Order: sequence, then structure tokens, then C-alpha cells
Amino acid sequence: MSARTSAAATARPRRAIVIGGGLTAMLAARVLSSHADVVVIERDLLPDRPEHRKGLPQAHHVHVLWSGGAEAIGTLLPGALAELKAQGARRIPLTSGMVALSPKGWFRRWQESHYAIACHRDLLDWVVRGEVLGRSGKAITVMEQTTVLGLTGSADAVTGVDIRRADGKTDSLRADLVVDASGRGSQTPVWLNQLGAPGPASREVDCGLVYASRLYKAPAGLPESWPIINVQADPRGNRPGQAGVILPIEDERWLVTLSGTRGGEPTNNTDDFTDFALGLRHPIVGEMIKKASPIGPVQLTRMTGNRRRFYEKTALPDNLLVLGDALAAYNPTYGHGMSVAAQSAVTLQEMIHRYGWAAPGLTKRVQKAVAQHVAIAWTFAAGTDVFYENATEHGPNLSERIAARFVDRLTYTATGSGRIARDLTDVMTLQAGPERLFRPTTLIAAARGPLKPQLTAPPLSIEEQRAIDSP
Repeated sequence: MSARTSAAATARPRRAIVIGGGLTAMLAARVLSSHADVVVIERDLLPDRPEHRKGLPQAHHVHVLWSGGAEAIGTLLPGALAELKAQGARRIPLTSGMVALSPKGWFRRWQESHYAIACHRDLLDWVVRGEVLGRSGKAITVMEQTTVLGLTGSADAVTGVDIRRADGKTDSLRADLVVDASGRGSQTPVWLNQLGAPGPASREVDCGLVYASRLYKAPAGLPESWPIINVQADPRGNRPGQAGVILPIEDERWLVTLSGTRGGEPTNNTDDFTDFALGLRHPIVGEMIKKASPIGPVQLTRMTGNRRRFYEKTALPDNLLVLGDALAAYNPTYGHGMSVAAQSAVTLQEMIHRYGWAAPGLTKRVQKAVAQHVAIAWTFAAGTDVFYENATEHGPNLSERIAARFVDRLTYTATGSGRIARDLTDVMTLQAGPERLFRPTTLIAAARGPLKPQLTAPPLSIEEQRAIDSP
């Protein structure tokens, strides 16, 4: 067993176990460490620098931390955003710092109302982990290269976990609270069955999306405030959904991610990468990467389906909580996973403060509360992907069709209305709930449509256009 401790453990009657060592797990551990000793159990050996680890293959691809998630992390870890900036992460204003082609046309670049933190996922995880373990001064022990084999307890209450250590020896650890933050590969449904407890209902929406990403050295001479370039797919078009994004990150690099649904997938062939980007609904991504210098190979990921487990509607045993991708995993296109995880951790903190650590049914209350964050992200991701062929067995249901028509109308209106663009961005960045879109003024504006004519070309500044046109 390899273990690291963030502070000398003090004798406490309470213990919380967090399964997983990623972003969700670390933020949950930060919250719980104010009330109990925390043991984080991670199968990987966590790196001491911002570099890739086996258990996080999706880190190769574009990740955006929306302002709603960034502010949640700032609430839990006041030094984290400053440290990210010091390490080169970029704060990109929205929508002024984004050139985006939506399914309904080019978005205009309205004045700043929100922002995104742009950096490589490995850097973000490393900074958050360092803030939690190195600066919080809380009793958090990380057991690395350790596997959770199952839950202990009964269908009424979880009492801990069974583990296998790095040396192959097995053991049982007692806990007053167990949090599953183990990601897409979560085994909680199996473990619940072993306890005689009911498993959760679930819904999967998988359009067969494949992600291909490559790092580039950004071309010299670009404006310092180079925007995110985003060509989105059209889920209701007559071709596979193909998309591409250029994310400016630390060290003057671009992280470029291309994606395609069944029949239009990218490959990991470096010779095909630029051609795929040039074949998108607009060639701007391909035109830009032709001017940049590639760094390393193309990284491919196929596990991108949306899956939601409805634990909030399940008779879960007491003392068990499921967060992050173990609860709901999304097509990464919309970048909501990290922000939902951060807001869920804040909700956990608020619920403990409101009801108390030992309150009966606390974990059930938290599970229902975090479902509100999940629902917003699910609507954007699964609510879009469901329209691709064979994404589900029966296709979109009636409520999904109605919701999609409403979002389509809002998106179309937002291409020429700054106020609607702000309302939509409020929800997209998770700084407001969906009720923002149902205000009477918003509904009236959506019915009227855009106030300005649609753009026929990317909304680039003169300086940006000059950089694109340069040899």
C-alpha cells in the first residue's frame, strides 16, 4: 500500500471513505474532512506533477470548466483558481472569447457575462489535488494502488468497504459514510445487489461518438486573447454529427478535439486529422491547425455515451452517496462533468451544515439535491444526442422532442439577441437553473426570434482574421 497523508491524522470518532482519486473525489474529500477523518481509495498511482494517468483516459481531450463550476471550486478551495492562473490556465470571457458555430448559425460575440477556465485536464486535477492534500491542513489519507472490492453492511446501511491493497492482501475498512466517486466504471449497482439492496434505474443515450485529440504549438504572432474556436455538430442534420474545437491552454498550446458519431468517426491517423477538421460544417478549425505545429500523436477515445443512474429515486442504504460520473456521465462535448462535480460538492457541504453530519437520512437528502445539477447537464448532452440514429432503442420521447424544439428556438434567437444569448449562457455555464429560460420576457423574445440578421461568416476581429489569412 502506498499512502500519503495531507496532515497528521487526529483521533476522531468519524471516518468517511471516498472511492476514487479524481476531481470529484478530491472535492468531496475536502468537504468531508471538516467533519471526519477521510480515506481516499484510488486504484492508480497519482502523479506528483500535471501528467497523464491511466485511470483518466478522457484527460487527453478538451475539458472546459465553466464559471459555475469554477466558482464552486473557489468556494471550496479559495486558492485554487489563483494557482491555476499561476500555472498558465487561461480565463476566457464569454461570449466575447468564443467563435462558435451552433446548429442554428454563428453566435455573435457579445460582451462578457460569464467565463471559462481553459487548461489541460491533468493540470486542473493536479492543482485541485495539491490544494486539497497540501494546503487544506485537514486529515485526508490517500491509499493509492488500492482496489475497492465491495461495500460492507446491509440493505439498510453501509458500514464500510472491502479492499485489496497493492501487495494483494485484502482488508475491511469501517466508515460512517462512503462516497462513490469512482467514475464511469462505478461498481455500486453490483455492490448494492450483493447487499440485497435494489439497484438504480438508468437511462443510456449513446450516439457512438468518437473523440480524437491532438496537442499543437500555437502559431506565432496570434493576439494574446485568442478565442475558443468551436464548430458544433447538428444532431438533426442529414449527416453524422461531426464537430471540432480549438481550446487555447497553458504554455502557448492548443488542445484540438475532433468528434464524430456513427458513420462519421475520426481516426487516430495523424494524416487524417486535418482533413477531418476541414470537412466540418465550416473549415475554420482545419484552417487554423494547418498553421500550428503538432505535438505528439492523436489520442482516441470511444467511451463517450451518456448514462444516468437515478439513485435519487432508489431506496439506497444509509451512509452511501454517489457523485460525479458514477452518478451521471455525459458526452463531453458540453463540458459539464467537472462543473457538476464541483457544484455537487458545494451542495454536500451546504446539506451537512444545514442538517448536521448525523442527521437521519442525510445521504438521501444530498442524493436528491445533487440530482438538480445533474438534470441540467443531462438535458444539454443526452437531450441532444438522443436525436442521432440508434442512440437509444426507441429514439427521443415526447418530452425530449418538446425540450429540443424549445432549445432550438432559443439557440436560433441567441444568434441575434444578446439578452437571450446571456440567458442561454447562464444555464450552459451552470450559473442559473433552467427556470431562467422560462421567464415571460425570455419566452416572448424566443417567439419573436433574433433581432439581428444571421452571420454568414465567423465573427472574427480584424486582428484575428489577419492572423488566419497570414501565410
